[in-house]
Amino acid sequence: MTSKVKLGFIPANRRYFSTEMAAKARRETLAVLASLEIDAVVPDETMTDVGCVKNRDEGHRCGGLFRREGVDGILVGAVNFGDEQGIATAVQSCGANVPVLIYGCQEEEALHAGMKRRDAFCGLLSIAEAMRQIGVRYTVAQTPICLPTDEQFHTEVDHFARVCRVLKGLRGCRIGQIGPRPEAFWTCRCDEKMLQQIGVTVVPKDLSEVLGAISRLSDDDAEVRNKLDSIRSCADTAAVADEILLRIAKFERALDDLIKQAELDAVAVQCWNSLQLNYGIVACGVMARMGDRGIPHACESDVLGALSMYALQLAADSPAALLDWNNLHNDDPELVNLWHCGVYPPSFGKSRPTMAAQGIMSRHIGTDKSTGVLELVVREGPATVCRITQGMPGEGWKVFLGQGRFEDNSANTFGAYGWCRLHGLPHMYRDILLRHFPHHVAVTRAHVGNVLHEVFGNYYGMGMYHGGQAVPGLCTPSLPFAFVRPTPDVTLCEVLR
Repeated sequence: MTSKVKLGFIPANRRYFSTEMAAKARRETLAVLASLEIDAVVPDETMTDVGCVKNRDEGHRCGGLFRREGVDGILVGAVNFGDEQGIATAVQSCGANVPVLIYGCQEEEALHAGMKRRDAFCGLLSIAEAMRQIGVRYTVAQTPICLPTDEQFHTEVDHFARVCRVLKGLRGCRIGQIGPRPEAFWTCRCDEKMLQQIGVTVVPKDLSEVLGAISRLSDDDAEVRNKLDSIRSCADTAAVADEILLRIAKFERALDDLIKQAELDAVAVQCWNSLQLNYGIVACGVMARMGDRGIPHACESDVLGALSMYALQLAADSPAALLDWNNLHNDDPELVNLWHCGVYPPSFGKSRPTMAAQGIMSRHIGTDKSTGVLELVVREGPATVCRITQGMPGEGWKVFLGQGRFEDNSANTFGAYGWCRLHGLPHMYRDILLRHFPHHVAVTRAHVGNVLHEVFGNYYGMGMYHGGQAVPGLCTPSLPFAFVRPTPDVTLCEVLR
């Protein structure tokens, strides 16, 4: 779904320590990067001594290499004590404003006189201090001193690569706003200038541009016919009239063209009620399908909701959805119904979704004008919820994160929904109210809370909130989430208190 990450690797060496041990740790780290399919950029043995960096001169060469290759992040490994000036020089001369992960390599045996040793436990402190003095933000591994062959190190590097992918994706992100927000929903307001300051551009488009493009499409357009076939294979459309299905296919075709022409990464759509009154469909099913194609679509022109979705998608490398905090289970205070009319990507569902009329709108304007939702129930599995929002003037940015699990429950409703268990939900909900987060929340089917906490808390310096947090708003490098790489059948990962 997303592009590969390119990491620059600086093996930090120091004179008087074992170059053999340094070279071994370098090889082991490169093997981990290869196993994760990460493109590694590292000095070779012809550029620096054993392909490591031990002084300022070698740091300059390494930084130049990173600059030419355009790395997305930098991995600093103290393969022995390391030389902090060489590392600082490499990072500075690279000239890239990218995340940096620092770690140190563990000794391979118990200390005894005469042994070859690394002393990375000491050297990593000097490297961190050098990063601070040159004004570089950095990530610290959850286990800062380890062997590259440890399974935990594999997880740390995967986590960091996701951090790099999110930051790379958000810097230069273009979010299309197709039509204004609902007049009644102040919760969907946003400040475009604040977004631009973090590298996100809002691209405003009028809904009439899409409707105008649709009017120029013939019923026999090849791409429209392909869309029709794809929609029928994606969902049960037996209850949808052919004329309405054709309208939906044309809407998706026109939306596709707009996204390509405007180079959009995510979209916020005016989904009601102009589209129903002027064209006779609901947008939900098309928006849901776009999500599975890697282009998040937020309802109700919620630009910050689209941004939240895009951040989750980049972190998890899997689709995201935007939902209402809809309903608390009547006899379970930690179970919430994450619901919307019908915009969950089909991949979230237990089974093939059904295309239908929107349950509320059809009662007021008729089924013939309100068909196009994808009804489904979310299957069991991990969940991370995220909401990025803007505070009042002078308050800055705020991010809410929660991590839990979708589960089966006999309680049911119309539309598309999933019952999500969030440990400490009453506390979370109270915090959401007190910290002024809106009614929309984004979700993905993976546990990536740590990734987004690192991105927004450390690198963007935003206010961070999450369930169970002892000091609300404090960016703590060690978030109490256990990290799980997204897999279709990942086991339960509970929030740690």
